[in-house]
Amino acid sequence: MAALKYAGMDDTDSDDELPPGWEERSTKDGWVYYANHDEMKTQWEHPKTGKKKRCAGDLPYGWEQETDEKGQILYVDHINKRTTYFDPRQAFTVEDVVVKPKRYDGNTAALEILQGRDLSDKVVLITGGNSGIGFETAKSFALHGAHVILACRNLSLASKAVTAIQQEWHKARVEAMMCNLASLRSVREFAESFKAKKLPLHILICNAAVCTQPWSLTEDNLESTFQICHLGHFLLVQCLQDVLRRSAPARVVVVSSESHRFTDLLDSCGKVDLALLSPSRKDYWSMLAYNRAKLCNILFSNELNRRLSPHGVTCNALHPGNMMYTSIHRSWWLMTFLFTLARPFTKSMQQGAATTVYCAVAPELEGLGGMYFNNCFRCLPSIQAQDHSSAASLWELSERLVAERSVGIQAL
Repeated sequence: MAALKYAGMDDTDSDDELPPGWEERSTKDGWVYYANHDEMKTQWEHPKTGKKKRCAGDLPYGWEQETDEKGQILYVDHINKRTTYFDPRQAFTVEDVVVKPKRYDGNTAALEILQGRDLSDKVVLITGGNSGIGFETAKSFALHGAHVILACRNLSLASKAVTAIQQEWHKARVEAMMCNLASLRSVREFAESFKAKKLPLHILICNAAVCTQPWSLTEDNLESTFQICHLGHFLLVQCLQDVLRRSAPARVVVVSSESHRFTDLLDSCGKVDLALLSPSRKDYWSMLAYNRAKLCNILFSNELNRRLSPHGVTCNALHPGNMMYTSIHRSWWLMTFLFTLARPFTKSMQQGAATTVYCAVAPELEGLGGMYFNNCFRCLPSIQAQDHSSAASLWELSERLVAERSVGIQAL
């Protein structure tokens, strides 16, 4: 005890409390070390307990790790506008043990999943990222350092979304580019413009969709719901698959819906029927068209994963949530009314974006694809969505449709 008293180690009530002259610090990757200012030395072991510790989890939302002019690590709290050399994670340290992955559910927000993640080395491309779930997804990635590109048909709205994100964090790297999924020509032009930037592509999120809109044909002579929700995304991935492969490990995330369970795509011979996917005006029902397009999303995701996973590119599909109040239902007043009634009982946009973000970054999904998620949990889609022959048939049909229209463009 005399030796402890001389060293100043008997003045504390806790074994973890540091003696005078000692300071607890942490490394960039979260390992805790101890500085003795009297003797000008550092060590990994706690001076009283002899144990090694590291910070538990990641930096809280709003915090960023930086380096000052002397090379010392400091921490910036962007929410409260303050700077400190004390690692906020040191309030939650654990002994040198393995920390199990967190479990998420339907109440989880996208920002919770990304808390403390540094995505400054990632490039993320998201279609329809100017509003609703897509905007929250894009914002969540941008606020954690990723270079985010919004591929949108309305550049004016997309530019406003970019401004909104940058007002929340001035360092956010986010930009908008023109991409109209209702035009295969526009998709090809977007892909060429993206490639001209010489950027990698680590995460591609096929998010854009339309629902309950009146029957109309695109400039490619296809029903618009089918082309916007499925075929435009199919072509986009086709055009960018070489970039994805060079950027491996890369992930493609396809936003589908539970609505996929209430339809089918097959003709009497068991083949995917174009007449069902792109029906005439007299055979068109907007909700049925949406359901079929969402089934296409899952079949496409599964087949894409089968083809590209050997090259380090995986793909998963997901359901973001039921009847969330987004702009997707704006074409039909009745659906808008029903969604308004359901609004108090459904997920927020941040919660709706969570499963997308989870599929895009979860460490436990690295190298895994061909799955369907709901509320950040893997679940089984419909029987037809699991059918490999239907997935292959849809892929062949989609290839033929975009190839035929490519010939038409070249002839002009």
